[in-house]
Amino acid sequence: MNIINLGQNLGDYDAFYDMLTDSHQDLSDEQSKILNAQLILLLSSHIGDMAVLRQAFALARVHAEMTEAH
Repeated sequence: MNIINLGQNLGDYDAFYDMLTDSHQDLSDEQSKILNAQLILLLSSHIGDMAVLRQAFALARVHAEMTEAH
């Protein structure tokens, strides 16, 4: 069983964050939601491992629920 990599795996987090925020610039809320959904689908297809994706979705859900609660 493959396990999601939670370690630092990007060489330049600042560049990644800039790329992510720049991709949302000048989009409406609805367009940003569509962009996020498309990114999820594209990156999930690239990962291609359902066990890893299942772990990622579960972790993201827990984080979202914890964020909402506070």
